[in-house]
This record gives sequence, C-alpha cells and structure tokens, in this order.
Amino acid sequence: MTNLIVGAFTLCYFAVTLFLCRGMRLSARDICLAGLMSAATLVLRCFLITLPNGSHISLGAMLPILLLSLLVNARVAFCAGWVTGLLAMLLLPDWQPVHWAQPFVEQLICFSALGYASVFGTDRRWKIILGTTLAVALSVTSHIMAGAVFFAQYAWDGYGPWAYSIVANLSGHGTEGLLTIILVSVLPVRRLEKSIKAGVPQ
Repeated sequence: MTNLIVGAFTLCYFAVTLFLCRGMRLSARDICLAGLMSAATLVLRCFLITLPNGSHISLGAMLPILLLSLLVNARVAFCAGWVTGLLAMLLLPDWQPVHWAQPFVEQLICFSALGYASVFGTDRRWKIILGTTLAVALSVTSHIMAGAVFFAQYAWDGYGPWAYSIVANLSGHGTEGLLTIILVSVLPVRRLEKSIKAGVPQ
C-alpha cells in the first residue's frame, strides 16, 4: 500500500507539472536566472542546522526557486528545480540516492515543487502566500514519501515508517518551509517583479 500511495503521488505530480510546462521555450535570460537560483539553492543547502532528533534545517534553501517562480514564472522554476535535484545528487554528499526510484520521488520533486509558488498568481499577497504554501507542502510531502519508503530502516523505536518520516520531515523541512512562507509573505514581491522586468531586456 505504501508503494502504491507513493507511486500515485509521483505519477500525478509529474503528469500535472509536465502538462503545465507544455510548449515551454526558455530564453537566455531564463536560463541565466535559473542557473543563478539553482546555484544559490545548492550553496544554501550546505549550511545546515541540526535538530535534536537528527533532522536538519538549511539556511533558506527553499527561497531561491520560490522567488524564481514568483518573479519570473513557474515553468522556469520547474526547470531550475529539476536541474537542482540532479546537481544535488552529484554535489551534496547527504543527497546520494539509495534506490533507483528515489530521485523521482524526492530529488526531482522537492526542488521543482517550489515552482508552484506562483500558480495562483502574484497580483495579490494572499495569492502569493497560498501558492507558496502549496509549493512548500508539495516539497515536504516528497520528503515524507521518500522517508517512508526508502529510509524506513532508520525509524526510531516505537515508530512505524510513516510516523517516523512525518515527524522527522515536518520538524526539519516543515519548519524550514514555515519560516520560508513567513519570509515570502513580508517580501515586496510585486516591487521586485517589476524591477526585474524593467531592468533585464526580454
């Protein structure tokens, strides 16, 4: 049942995301911005705060791709997230896959899911907060799914795979996501968006 749930979530995620990316064309500007945000994510992911239960909170690694979605568009952020997930497996020692399916369940989703931050629009602050919350929820869910399937052997005494994964990932990635949502909610997103569009040739 666990594998069925995780498989359904993964297939639905990629089906919807690839549908949203249909007909996409990336400009040189898009590629440059995606590369910068991907690099920023990987650098921030290197700075970790370890919690008593062994979970980690990074130094704002969710923020760059979230901002890319809000300031440019979701499609560019999706691509940046996929590239970041692939590079994380190569460059970050704690992101080595333990199973061939893990990259699809976790690495390729947890970063690209942050692209959903702009799915409801950016013209109202409540839409930004709602979209950011959805993006963070999808990202954290991918970690929970991966934890329940691929890291069940590390479950604490008295905890099943799902209970262990939910507690571990909500305390780490969930806390980081909540702090990111709060930060995004106070940022002048519309002003930053206008500055980027005005200052960078299309």
